[in-house]
Amino acid sequence: MTLAALFWIIIAFGAGSLPFAFWLGRMFARADVRQYGDGNPGAANAWRAGGWRVGLPAGLLDWLKGALPVGLAYFVGRLSGPGLVLVALAPLLGHAFTPFLGFRGGKAVAVTFGIWTGLLPGGGPITLGLLLTLCYVVQTNDAWAVMLALLLFPAYLLWRGVGAELRIIWAANIALLAWTHRRALPQRPRLRPWLSKALRLGP
Repeated sequence: MTLAALFWIIIAFGAGSLPFAFWLGRMFARADVRQYGDGNPGAANAWRAGGWRVGLPAGLLDWLKGALPVGLAYFVGRLSGPGLVLVALAPLLGHAFTPFLGFRGGKAVAVTFGIWTGLLPGGGPITLGLLLTLCYVVQTNDAWAVMLALLLFPAYLLWRGVGAELRIIWAANIALLAWTHRRALPQRPRLRPWLSKALRLGP
């Protein structure tokens, strides 16, 4: 591993480990976001604790802490190969296992959008966002919406003709998200009532 790769890995992990949702919840909502929702210190629970004024900046900062170090390492540092894989995974690991909160972090959904923004600006996060929206609209389990969106994402990667590094990053990304969502995944996804009704009324 080169010194440049090691430098970017440290920067990316450090950025990812910053628990912005937790800090913003403390500062502006006077609340511990881990006491809301599913108990993780992420942007969704920051939104639950303090509304959009806390949740929106928390989500944006979580996105940025993935996008900035990965994008800089990839496009400015010209990192490639195994070094790029480790840099892209570092913000996800930093967020999910932040040392600031006893190595118990968030689910890394916003950071996932961040790393794909850094790797495939424009089309990557837009495609992932559309897939996530579709998977959320048609079924009721939020964890499965995330997983199904990631499972469909390789179709876009194949269309873009990305290299082996990005395919490895995707595989590790979905494995990590499966871990962070492990408590909700045993619950089977169910179609939304409107879709179930429409299918029953169909020809």
